[in-house]
Amino acid sequence: MTSNKKRLPSGGHLDRSQVLKFTFDGEVFSGYKGDTLASALLANGVTLVGRSFKYHRPRGFLSAGAEEPNALLTIGSGARREPNIPATTAELSSGLEAFSQNNWPSLRFDLQSINGLFSPILSSGFYYKTFMGPTRKAWMFYEHFIRKAAGLGRGTIEVDPDSYSARDDFTEVAVVGAGPAGLAAATAAAQAGARVVLIEQDFELGGQLLSEPGATTWLDAVRTNLLTMPNVCVMNRTVAFGHYDGNSLALLEEADPVATKPGDARKIFTLLRAEKIVFATGAIERPMVFSNNDRPGVMLNSAIRTYLNRFAILPGRNVVISTVDDNAYALAYELASKGVRVTVADTRPSLNPVLLDRVRNAGAEVHLETHIRNVTGGLATRSVQFSGKSGTTSIDCDVVGMSGGWSPVLHLTSHQGVKPTYRSEIDAFVPGQLPEGQFVAGAITGSVATTQAVMEGLRAGRSAAAAVGYHREIADLAAPDIADSTGPGAVHKPAFGQRKAFIDFQMDVTLDDIQLAQREGYEAIEHLKRYTTLGMGTDQGKTSNISALKAMAELRGTTVPATGTTTFRPPYTPVAIGALAGRAIGVHFRPVRRTPMHDWHIANGAEMVEVGLWMRPWFFREFGDDVNAAYVNEMRLVRTEAGLMDISTLGKIDVQGPDAATFLDRVYANGFASLKLGRARYGVMLRDDGIVFDDGTTTRVGQDRYFMTTSTAKAADVLSWLEFLLDSAWSDLRVSVSSITDEWAGMSIAGPNAHAILTEAFHGLDVSGEALPHMAMTEGTFQGSALRILRLSYSGERAYEIYVGASKGAAAWEHILDIGSRRGLKPYGVEALGALRIEKGHVAGPEIDGRTTLADLGMGRMVAKRTGYVGEALSRREAFQTANRQRVVGLQCIDTGKRLRGGALLFAPGDPLTGHGRGRVTSTTFSPELGCSIGLGLLAADVAGEDIIASYPMKNEIVRAKIVSPIFLDPAGERMHA
Repeated sequence: MTSNKKRLPSGGHLDRSQVLKFTFDGEVFSGYKGDTLASALLANGVTLVGRSFKYHRPRGFLSAGAEEPNALLTIGSGARREPNIPATTAELSSGLEAFSQNNWPSLRFDLQSINGLFSPILSSGFYYKTFMGPTRKAWMFYEHFIRKAAGLGRGTIEVDPDSYSARDDFTEVAVVGAGPAGLAAATAAAQAGARVVLIEQDFELGGQLLSEPGATTWLDAVRTNLLTMPNVCVMNRTVAFGHYDGNSLALLEEADPVATKPGDARKIFTLLRAEKIVFATGAIERPMVFSNNDRPGVMLNSAIRTYLNRFAILPGRNVVISTVDDNAYALAYELASKGVRVTVADTRPSLNPVLLDRVRNAGAEVHLETHIRNVTGGLATRSVQFSGKSGTTSIDCDVVGMSGGWSPVLHLTSHQGVKPTYRSEIDAFVPGQLPEGQFVAGAITGSVATTQAVMEGLRAGRSAAAAVGYHREIADLAAPDIADSTGPGAVHKPAFGQRKAFIDFQMDVTLDDIQLAQREGYEAIEHLKRYTTLGMGTDQGKTSNISALKAMAELRGTTVPATGTTTFRPPYTPVAIGALAGRAIGVHFRPVRRTPMHDWHIANGAEMVEVGLWMRPWFFREFGDDVNAAYVNEMRLVRTEAGLMDISTLGKIDVQGPDAATFLDRVYANGFASLKLGRARYGVMLRDDGIVFDDGTTTRVGQDRYFMTTSTAKAADVLSWLEFLLDSAWSDLRVSVSSITDEWAGMSIAGPNAHAILTEAFHGLDVSGEALPHMAMTEGTFQGSALRILRLSYSGERAYEIYVGASKGAAAWEHILDIGSRRGLKPYGVEALGALRIEKGHVAGPEIDGRTTLADLGMGRMVAKRTGYVGEALSRREAFQTANRQRVVGLQCIDTGKRLRGGALLFAPGDPLTGHGRGRVTSTTFSPELGCSIGLGLLAADVAGEDIIASYPMKNEIVRAKIVSPIFLDPAGERMHA
């Protein structure tokens, strides 16, 4: 096990009593509780951690936060393998396994690093220019190799053993970011009396103050105060990755790797709705652009300071610091005070004498008006080449720090369309005019001084609380006693002509690539992004955007704001799909709906099947051990005696209002204005384009009230469609539509004995043929609940639909079965129901598949003389009237011992059995009445003759069939009218 050879003997925000062992590429290391994976590796002297995306150049740590573009590692193994995790944000835990990625055969010796030699021809646009020829089909050959080489880490296809969770929450004030501004804002809002949620992506609160040696006392006091306040919820390890309508924040919380117990959620997705939001998200330090600025050992100044003070790590013994502002001098002083040889290269011509004297007295060397031009080294930094007013010189070093200015983290403020504003004095974009209820504080506003950040945080917190209605006077919060930093005194401009000067480290986009894009006309920033892949990695260009904008602005001879910015979209950092799904996976992916008779079905041997969101009886085992035997016996039961079917799943919609008749007359193609009270009618709805949308039965239960039923699958779609029409097309109609599916239990009794059973079961109602003719309704009560009985048939037998209040559904079901048992009544399932409707020629979902018209389904006569309904105009299109249009036909298998298959392609005798044929088989069943396999199909109307070939290529089956009427049984309807 490697020791912590770069760890300082004391200091840092670490618990050194808890030693944590972990592995990196199979080698065992150790760190402490409070480390990140990056800090623990650095402490052990590991600086090479990955290879770049395109050129496979060696890469180390650039930053210490979520903006990290280089140190992307795979964490975990097996089913818990998760690629592309920034080591800088991964909290160290005991037993953690980490692996470098995008290299072969090893990290130190990567054969694909030869790509660097071909970088002149692997520039931006390489794929577009190279892989388009020599033939149009060449891409199909190249694609395999390109996709194999693409990407960084390798995920897993094993089943994830961890669980995730999702929840909704509400707060009065949300504060995003727990640096000095965020801590002050949360304190002020909470002291005023508001309910506060403080959100911090790090596992420690404090932000930049964790890197300030003199801020520990102030930080501990503020954190302790917040953690003990009852109206404050602190969510650390939580990133706010999206900002949505209604002040909603999408949060992703990582579980504490130590406190998490088996079964606990690994990640929790929270949709937080806040009345007011304070954004205190801070700022990200920008890299400088010079040759070989991506070498391991080249880091942001802020990262070096974080590793030094928060994690007690001395990254190097010979450090060069390049800067455009004063922030670097605190780092230079702290390093020099610990015996490090420090050289500062400041691009500015002059410096505050106090700062200059302080660092020189500590032993640091300072060069003004000096720029880094090049870094030498292979797997690590060896030396730096300077260029300044005194000429060019080289200095040996093992670490290079750089700061090209600061970019406020304004992503969340822009997710709702707020355009950022460029401020030239700080060389950065800041949030634009925010809507009411949103506030900003700290470095996001361009402030770099801690005192100013605390003051802005207090002001924003008070304002947010006051906007919610809390005006309690609160005491001021003194800022920590540390030296304030100042903003940039110069603007870092990328110097063209440098080779291997990287702007986007993750996507290997160099300054040369920006120049090439400009020469080839990709000047718009969105075009530049896509042509070069700038900002399209997992880091989303957090450290590269501004440098790219400045480079393009200079090339175009314009300003940065005139060049524009890319659009900030969620997520701010990558989000695990498992976290978004939460526990809604497998059987929990969608809510499982059960009818009021579900428990009875289970207790009485029903084999259930999922139909849409509903669980329905597929078949009952008393009729057979498998579905093929059972459904045929259930069909015989309905045809000879009587069967009871649970139809509670049908969509049921209440339509009422003075204009309800007019509304239905427009919605249904076959018209409903003339429907009499107490009568029902089968209706068909069309889409705007003339295609059949859904069918069902609607009953007039009152002068201005109708009881509409829809198919199980389309219930939600139909309701949404009706609401849309009333809200947009016909807002003048006085109509209300409401789903009442859950209010009613439904059952259908069908068969020769159905009428006798119904008469005995509900002897208080007159259900005689005179009182209740076909397509009529009667009403009553059952055990105090409303009861509706409709006489209509789906099976072709005399049948009735019975609706009763859902709470009495099971009782009514058992009552009918008990009464009917003496006449052979038994329940049957949806497989038999589907087979019965095929025998009768009723079209359903397989035929109403979003591609068929009324004429295709043999219903054209229903609307021959009608106008003024939805879909009428486009239903009469010429394309729908062609001679080869596929229409519904009946199919009867004529090959003994064979059966038709749903989905089989139909061919005329003599046709070659290739292509899509002349039509397709949509529904099939075995008919005990006919003793053979039958089906419905859609067949081109111009096919001559009675014979047809049904080909099922997947099983290499060819079956001969006869084209017959789709109504196989009782075409005159004598049974259902009996």
